[in-house]
Formats: sequence, C-alpha cells, structure tokens
Amino acid sequence: MLESVGSLASGPWIYPVVALSVLLDVFLPLLPSGVLVITAATAAAAGSTAAHAPDILGLILCAATASVLGDLVAYRLAWHGGPRLDRAIARSRRLTSAQERLGAALARGGGALVVLARFAPAGRSVVSFCAGAAHRRARDFVPWSALAGVAWAAYSVALGYFGGQWLGANWLATGVSVAALFAAGAGAACLMRRPASQKQRR
Repeated sequence: MLESVGSLASGPWIYPVVALSVLLDVFLPLLPSGVLVITAATAAAAGSTAAHAPDILGLILCAATASVLGDLVAYRLAWHGGPRLDRAIARSRRLTSAQERLGAALARGGGALVVLARFAPAGRSVVSFCAGAAHRRARDFVPWSALAGVAWAAYSVALGYFGGQWLGANWLATGVSVAALFAAGAGAACLMRRPASQKQRR
C-alpha cells in the first residue's frame, strides 16, 4: 500500500501536475485537484520511507499559487466577456444570486464568501467568473482569492499529511482524507446557500 501511494505521488513531476490540475479546475470543476493534492501529501507523510517524497511546504505553495492564478485568469476572462457572458449570467438564477451576494460581500469589505466558495463544489468557478463579469475591483477580489487559495491548500495538504501520519501512508488514509475534504465542501455549500434560502422565506 505504502509503495503504491509513494510511487504514484512521488518525484519532481508531482508539482507541475498539481499546479496544472489546480489551475484548470476553475474551468473544469470535475478535475480531481483536491484528491491529487491529498494523495501527494499522504505520500509526503511517508518521509524518508518513500523515495523523492513531496515536500509539505512545497505542495502548499504550489497548490495555493496555482489556485490564485486560476482565479485571476477566470476573473480577467469574465471581465472581458462582454454582453454574451452578461446574458448567460442573467439567464441563471443561481449565478445572478451568487453575483449579487458576492458584490454585497465585497462592498462591505467582507470577502469571506470568496474563501468559503473555494471549498464548495464549483464555488470557486462561480465566484471568480461573477467577480469579473460584475467588474469588481481587483483589489477587492485578489486578496481574498489569495487567502482562499492558501486556506484550501493548507487544509488539503494537512488532511493528507496527518491522515498519513495517523493511519499510515496508504490508500485508506487517502480515502479518509478525501472524505473529509468532501465533507468540508458540502458544509461550505450549505453555508453559501443559507442566506438565499433565508431571504426567500422572508
């Protein structure tokens, strides 16, 4: 078990693969970037037992940087999206609501919604595109995107690393850590939906 995890996620190639996966999952939310980060961190928990085990800080820096870059690319593309993108957002009640809540949150200086969205399934995509489409100022969005990227990367790496420490650097530890990541995503999604549902009840 240990050898299979180590061979899959060890070696210098893991950093560019993690970076590319995290960068692209703002456009393709089905990419298993979180699973890949956790698998690499589980291999890192093996330490000297696995050859070329990934470095924990290196993984966090790699995943966080790629997350922010992906957000910025989506943000800039949406900024220049033009009327077609505006019409697409207007046709979706979910996207329109997300855009309104994001705008209100950024206007209050409380971009915690950006951080929360990073953990929710497809939340990062919705927030990044809506911020760009609404022409929110970069200085209001980018710092929160950076905080979100660091928080998500640190949480994902910690899950994989400590899961590997406690359960052994094997597929069981990886599975438990991935389940914890999905649970956090489900919780974040519920928190993001709550304001809208409360508003509808009023």
